[in-house]
Amino acid sequence: MARPAGNTRLKAARLAAGYHSQQALADALGVGVRQVRRWESDHPPMPQPEVAQNLTRVLGQDLEALGFTPPAGAAVGHPRRAVLTATAAAVGLAAVPTQAVAMQPATAAEDYEAVTRSHRRLYWSVAPATLHPAALAHATLGCALLPEAAGHTRRRIAAALAETWLLAGRIEFFDLRDADRAQQTWLRALQAAGEADDALLGAAILAHTAFIPGWAGDRDAAVERMVAARTYARRGPASAELLAWLDAVEAECETRCGHTRTALHLIGHAEDVLAAGSEHDSPEWLDWFSPVRLAAFKGNTQLKARHLPQARTTLLGVLDALDPAEEKQTTVILGDLAAVEAAAGDPEAACGYALRALDQLERTWYAMGMDRVSEVRRALAPHQHERCVRELDDRLYGWTTTVSALAR
Repeated sequence: MARPAGNTRLKAARLAAGYHSQQALADALGVGVRQVRRWESDHPPMPQPEVAQNLTRVLGQDLEALGFTPPAGAAVGHPRRAVLTATAAAVGLAAVPTQAVAMQPATAAEDYEAVTRSHRRLYWSVAPATLHPAALAHATLGCALLPEAAGHTRRRIAAALAETWLLAGRIEFFDLRDADRAQQTWLRALQAAGEADDALLGAAILAHTAFIPGWAGDRDAAVERMVAARTYARRGPASAELLAWLDAVEAECETRCGHTRTALHLIGHAEDVLAAGSEHDSPEWLDWFSPVRLAAFKGNTQLKARHLPQARTTLLGVLDALDPAEEKQTTVILGDLAAVEAAAGDPEAACGYALRALDQLERTWYAMGMDRVSEVRRALAPHQHERCVRELDDRLYGWTTTVSALAR
């Protein structure tokens, strides 16, 4: 018999807020850990008013979103409306009017998943500003479908909704550079994954949240989130690709925090995991990682560690192996190759790679790729009077590129 999951909404909100144990949340609220344990049980009691106020302030959501049921008489109307209100609140949306919801047909999950898959594929070729509102609208639909579904259908819709929120958060973080918004979106994704009881999807979402403190240089917070992600992955079964990707995420966080030796060790472990393989298949949604992507992580870390010959060799291999459709990743690799040559004192070669990256950015905008080119230009400041750098400036500060950079 499956073990009860408990109050997954509160657990997800606690983890997303950075409280990685019940004791940590209890300390923040000034209550006993037994109280937090009761709140995370299958039938959580309502907190006392003063404690409830502190709880919602600390976790940033209202009580219904945190999995608590108001006392009898507090909610009025049809019971389905109460369920819908709580579910919509859990993912941060306004409730859908009762009359707009009907019992879902047997094909609801399949139909909803089909659009989720389409958005997943479109991410690699459609402009982020175009895809993001479509993903949000699809999430709104999922919030309306979920309360009227049950059993296996409900879990499938919840998992697809979690993936949709994950995609929206990826756009917000990697493309729109809005870390605060991505944090809230990934919290909604984690809560939906809890509804689906999908531990692997939960692991992926938690690992994504580690990017936020990792990129800000907060190593302790990034490591804590990776511990949570690995804990969820152990509930698996996790594939070799998923486990290697977790190593790669932690390696990038370590690199950005200045710990390149630790990062290279993690990447080496990931390579070993991929080489050993696994009897478990990767989830369909894990389309952002492959051995080539791991090599891209490695090349960037070698660059930051100033292992320039190794970085050049690794990144050239990645550039040759990338699928032509991976246009966004191509700009990142070209930017890293430009950085290698700039660090090696070859401004001509650096500008050549940077110009190729700008060519690609004109076809497919990607904020991370533009960041790489901007970093290279700053590194070329000692050579700014050379002809190749001036030619790069002419392209870098052309009308199209400048407007795109300022609009992001």
